[in-house]
Amino acid sequence: MRIRRTVNGELTLVRCLVLYLVSGVAGEKATAWEADVAPLSIAVAGKIKAVVLVSPQAGNLEKRAADDLAKYIGMMCGAKPAIANTRNAIDAAIASKQPILMVGREALNAKPKLREVLNAVVKKKPHLRTDGIVLIRQGNHVYIAGNNDRSHYFAAAELLRRWGCRWYLPTEFGECIPTKPDLTVGNLNHTYSSPFEIRTYWISWIGDNAGAEDFRLRNMMTDRSAMPPTGHALGKHTKGLGTGTFNFPITAQKTAEHVAKRVEKQYQDGGMFSLGMEDGSYDSEDANDRKLMKLQWDKYFMRWSVTDPMLELYNNVARILQEQHPDGHGKIGFLAYANMTIPPLREMVAERSLFCELAPIDIDPIHGMDHPESPPRAEYREMMYKWAKVMQGRLCIYDYDQGMLVWRDIPNPSHQAFQQDVKHYQKAGILGVNTESRNAIATTFLNLHIRARLLWRPDEDVDTLLDEFYVKFYGAAAEPMKDYWSTIYKAWESTICTEHEYFIATAIYTPRVVAVLRKKLNEAEQITNSIKVQGRELTRNEQLTIDRVNFTRISFEILDAYTGMIMAAATNVDYAAAVLAGERGLKARDSMAALGGIFTTTKLERDGTPWWPGEVRQYRELQQLVDGRQGKLLMKLPLRWAFRRDPADQGLADGLSAGPPNLDYWNAHKAELTDSNRRDYPNEWEMIRTDLYAQAQGIRFADRQSYTGHMWYHTKLELIDDTAAGSIHIHFPGLFNECWLYINGKQVAHREQGKLWWLNDYRFEWDVDLTDKLNKGKNDIALRCHCEHHFGGMFRRPFLYKKVAQ
Repeated sequence: MRIRRTVNGELTLVRCLVLYLVSGVAGEKATAWEADVAPLSIAVAGKIKAVVLVSPQAGNLEKRAADDLAKYIGMMCGAKPAIANTRNAIDAAIASKQPILMVGREALNAKPKLREVLNAVVKKKPHLRTDGIVLIRQGNHVYIAGNNDRSHYFAAAELLRRWGCRWYLPTEFGECIPTKPDLTVGNLNHTYSSPFEIRTYWISWIGDNAGAEDFRLRNMMTDRSAMPPTGHALGKHTKGLGTGTFNFPITAQKTAEHVAKRVEKQYQDGGMFSLGMEDGSYDSEDANDRKLMKLQWDKYFMRWSVTDPMLELYNNVARILQEQHPDGHGKIGFLAYANMTIPPLREMVAERSLFCELAPIDIDPIHGMDHPESPPRAEYREMMYKWAKVMQGRLCIYDYDQGMLVWRDIPNPSHQAFQQDVKHYQKAGILGVNTESRNAIATTFLNLHIRARLLWRPDEDVDTLLDEFYVKFYGAAAEPMKDYWSTIYKAWESTICTEHEYFIATAIYTPRVVAVLRKKLNEAEQITNSIKVQGRELTRNEQLTIDRVNFTRISFEILDAYTGMIMAAATNVDYAAAVLAGERGLKARDSMAALGGIFTTTKLERDGTPWWPGEVRQYRELQQLVDGRQGKLLMKLPLRWAFRRDPADQGLADGLSAGPPNLDYWNAHKAELTDSNRRDYPNEWEMIRTDLYAQAQGIRFADRQSYTGHMWYHTKLELIDDTAAGSIHIHFPGLFNECWLYINGKQVAHREQGKLWWLNDYRFEWDVDLTDKLNKGKNDIALRCHCEHHFGGMFRRPFLYKKVAQ
């Protein structure tokens, strides 16, 4: 027994005969090969000793594997190995004594036993595809192969990974290639297959595809070509059967026969096609449909679930086609989406030709399925397991990366959730994950890389991945950058927020968090500044370190400007300062976009209110209500109001519309409260801020579900002299929900809102004329809100102004 160095530079104990074992890893197989004592030199002092072999008949990705193997060896060592891709060159290389890197079918043909090794780890009966790799060294030969064209590339990527190469982000910006003038292979005996058949993402929203295909390949990702399409398609097949696209007799036999007739030729030919529901919520006048819909209420979409009748339609269509063509291999895709997200209540099994993509578009994207602060994710976990059972494993998750949210180009990590979720996906035996992305790296950063690693190997240690990332990506600045990103990740991991979109930003990025980020970024820049003044030409990796810290600086400037804008507008009612901060942030975002198209995508934004330019425009317009152009500010209403939950809707009967609120319980217990334990607060008055929505401040049910139901805000204002005269308005610049306003116990206004918050005007303003409704002196103001879904209450501080005659 001796100590020697392996391919990845780690010290390992080896015997003359090695049995490579990794216990508990799905898809990994132990195989016995004679171990080699001495390292095999691929390069010595930058001089190449090896040659790469690839078949003249190599597939596209197999050939690319050989090309990229040579390319990255060249980048590491300073010189590229030759590629032997003709029969004469291959035979000559094999006859020589030089080290050989044998790629793809050439490896399998030279060592037929490798096929047996691969067959032992790949899925025996995959629904769509299976990917396995094998890397074996014997003597001066290194065999690098997979069970298909794409897997040949994966095998080469695995070898490069063991040499320290990483591809954290698309394009060369995210490429980390070490300098290794001496490159060796030690004992190498690795065989592995991922449990997931689909591991991919696609770019939407006119996102930039630069580097995406390379990134997928080098991170062991597939495409989804083997999965039948599931996109919106049903409408064209049901046209004329009902009153519209979203209203037809779903379970009627004539509907199934009509649809089956339209798609029969595709099915008969073994084609793949979609019957996915359209992008909306379905209803029906059919008695059986309505009975099935009322089996369960979908609280996420605030309507009856359509799953039971819709799955019955799909099964009916599939049965017809399968009976007509019993030997047919057609595949039918559909979406579990909108008010078909919840699995069927009845015990149902999908027909064999059906494949489903589950798209949970409005369920807490922050936390993992096992996170104690997120009941919605626990609910989603049970939905997923039920769908997996219904589909007999023919289920793919269609999820959305954080760049798909209406967001603000500030970091929004997901690995803390996905590292929990992927283990449940593996346990459920589903096909895998297809992620919709817009490649907005300023938002998603490492999300896709870590997701790819976990889909390839679900037991991957994410902390280990992150630790090596900081060193490889940030080089000399690794230590402060680790603190920087760890602060961000901790803020997201520890939040109680289960809502999403930009309204939660300041609940995550608090002033304390931003202060830490500023400090750590300054420390990193001190390090990179010292690199720049060393008086010599920078190496490629040194320049990349500087560029990456600069990227982080721009990212921070966007974040700092955005949180500053929210503090100015939502907390201080200083809209002029908010506009300046917003414009500063948008300028920083332009600098981010100038780094490359992958960092942010704004082509669809224009200046609509949901988007950042629209939010700045909104503050610019609000400024006119306070600066004398359309109105004159009389007073900023208090930042903190008394607040009371009213789950039984007894507030009106109990006189909560009139003051004063009794804060005795609050004053006695407020020191004991945290955002987490505030869920146990009784139905007593408490104090709450008006610059952040209620649930983010701990207003939840005891079981940690976000509070829904009626809620009350209460404050006092005092008007002196003749302030009460004239056209006085109260303006709520950020307010969710249906609301009622009471002045001195009397209702003076009512505001309707759609139950689903995202279907409302994203301005979320409410202006109420209080002319002749306020008294000189003291006045009680009570606001009653009915929160039925997600966000509740105020999120921008209200103010009183006097309207100026135009």
